[in-house]
Amino acid sequence: MGVRRWLILAVGVTAQAMTCTFLYGLGFLLPVVQRSEGLDLGQAATLVATPVVGVLATLIAWGALADRFGERVVMVTGMTAAGGLLVAASFVHGLVPLGAALALAGMGAASVNAASGRVVMGWFAVHERGLAMGLRQTAQPLGVGLAAVALPPLGAHFGFRAALLLPAGLCLLSAVLVLLVVVDPARPERTVAETSSPYRTPVLWRVHAVGALLCVPQMVGSTYALTYLDDQRGWDPVVAGQVIAVVQVFGALGRIGVGVWSDRVGSRLRPMRTIAVLVLGSLVAWAVGDLLHSWVAVAAMVATLIVSVADNGLGFTATAELAGPFWAGRALGAHNTGQNIVAMVVPPVFGWLISSTGYWTAFLVCAVTPLVGAVMTPVRATVDDVRRPRGADREPGRTGA
Repeated sequence: MGVRRWLILAVGVTAQAMTCTFLYGLGFLLPVVQRSEGLDLGQAATLVATPVVGVLATLIAWGALADRFGERVVMVTGMTAAGGLLVAASFVHGLVPLGAALALAGMGAASVNAASGRVVMGWFAVHERGLAMGLRQTAQPLGVGLAAVALPPLGAHFGFRAALLLPAGLCLLSAVLVLLVVVDPARPERTVAETSSPYRTPVLWRVHAVGALLCVPQMVGSTYALTYLDDQRGWDPVVAGQVIAVVQVFGALGRIGVGVWSDRVGSRLRPMRTIAVLVLGSLVAWAVGDLLHSWVAVAAMVATLIVSVADNGLGFTATAELAGPFWAGRALGAHNTGQNIVAMVVPPVFGWLISSTGYWTAFLVCAVTPLVGAVMTPVRATVDDVRRPRGADREPGRTGA
């Protein structure tokens, strides 16, 4: 199964990327949605965020199903549902029915978020999981990059609803690939330590919180980068989308590099803290550059788009390793739930903030989240800190901070 596991990883990456084209890529259709539906920026951003509502509602449930029945059946079922519902959404008229259809499609796509990470963790050993999960986490920037290239011209020529047929077809194709290639990994024998809840200590809660906080700048960048270049810099939306797509490739490569880095240093959380500090710096530079109407703003925007996505694989890998094989699906679902709460809330909130106070103010507000995330990251946490029975003594001198 040496070669097969890499094929399984490739299919998992593909499936995740295809769902990301609509879960996080509809922001590239914001100008089209505003013009065709007569909406302001906040209203349009709320509509394109509705798939995340569906993800949020079902992530933990899909994770529990993956823990119980396996990853393959969960992914095939969810991807098929997502593709079919996107096709239905392309024929729906009225904002409320359209938003509901997009939310239901997001429910189906959530299956991949929970199960694809679990299957990767099952097929790769601890010394190579950082690389494997880094490769798996390239799915989001690659999917967003594909959306940046394909959706703006499709929306401009055929309209918002017709553009939905692209991610619909990609989701259905991915379901077929999963069915043909993915094999559920073998599971170890159950022990009391591994089957007991890993949430009896605060470690996993802190990892989830940091993952959610670091998702804020990622969502601000992916949602408003194209609009920023259009509104503030006068770029053509199609050209801006192409540039952002190229940047997403570098973001994907960054996730791989960070995964290898974590394997070599033997820690997922120390690199995660370093990335939080780098994101803080890039956001401040973006804000200052915008305030001064400087080219620095565009350079800092590019840096933010690349660095802000680098931590995702680390958070997922740390979550699955700390939770153990019998809680990994639910823990990954919980981790992704926190991130998707952010993904649902950030577009409308920052749309309102940008409209009210300007871009540079919004970027400074956003910079608070990686600052808090850097402080909260439990860099010294170990598996023993999570699975130690309640009331057991801690090692002398260990703080877990």
